[in-house]
Amino acid sequence: MGLRVAVVGATGNVGREMLEILSERLFPADEVIAIASRRSLGAEVSYGDKTLKVKDLETYDFSGVDLVLMSAGGKVSKEWSPRIGAAGAVVIDNSSAWRMDARVPLVVPEVNPEAIDDYAKLNIIANPNCSTAQLVVALKPLHDKARIKRVVMATYQSVSGAGKEAMDELWTQTRALYVNDEVIKEKFPKQIAFNVIPHGGDFMDDGYTTEEWKIEVETKKILDKSIKLTATCVRVPVFVGHSEAVNIEFEHPISAEEARDILREAPGVMVIDKREDGGYATPIDCVGEFATFVSRIREDHTVENGLSLWVVSDNLRKGAALNAVQIAELMLNRGLFRRLAA
Repeated sequence: MGLRVAVVGATGNVGREMLEILSERLFPADEVIAIASRRSLGAEVSYGDKTLKVKDLETYDFSGVDLVLMSAGGKVSKEWSPRIGAAGAVVIDNSSAWRMDARVPLVVPEVNPEAIDDYAKLNIIANPNCSTAQLVVALKPLHDKARIKRVVMATYQSVSGAGKEAMDELWTQTRALYVNDEVIKEKFPKQIAFNVIPHGGDFMDDGYTTEEWKIEVETKKILDKSIKLTATCVRVPVFVGHSEAVNIEFEHPISAEEARDILREAPGVMVIDKREDGGYATPIDCVGEFATFVSRIREDHTVENGLSLWVVSDNLRKGAALNAVQIAELMLNRGLFRRLAA
């Protein structure tokens, strides 16, 4: 017996990726329903070799649905996730709406699977920020070995993390520059084509942005509240794939060789670390892949017990859709879906 699964936000970048990953990983669904806002009613999306017609969120009856993968933004999730959860479905939400709610577990299955046990308070489970997800997958096994004190990092985030309109803007600006047309800025505050923008989210009173704040507080919630973390988030002219330069200070000694061996055995991690030209992962290498890639593992000689890493992942997959499906698989493996457990 399979589940009835709904994907809300099915016409967006992450929603389409969720449908693809459900099919790729042979998730046991008797029925998959594509749902979006009314303006997408009747549109078609792919699910494996099937084509699904999109249904209207406002009028859809969620009774009898077991699992909802929500990727429709924070405002929609705030309104609909509690209502869907109260109707009996488990909602795995990709927005920031519920991540820091004490009643809602924030889960990366390779890192804190035990947190899922608290899902029943609201029937909502939160997916972390895309940059946080890949970061904690790499940090967890190292933290277990030598205990992390402090992380200093910079992100190199692809435009797909800001949605389809951002991808379109990179494309249209690049084309405009080649043909000497006017470069139009709508999604980003500065030109993104052939440029980098040290700005993600909204600015806060302390000078950090909300994107940087999310990485800090989510890492603490998922991994260890005692970790100190500071981030600088940068948008780069890459379509898909987030990269991170990560500097870590530990309480206990750990060598680069030890770290390399630990990460090679860690779930969800792929180590590509040859000290030669091209012996590292880049965003292009990770597109379409499930793993978080770790490269440039080396000792930081400026602090005691320090390491530096380069971490790359497909932000639409591990940073969003894949992590959501992995959470659903974790629930399945633990027998937490009520209809299947009955």
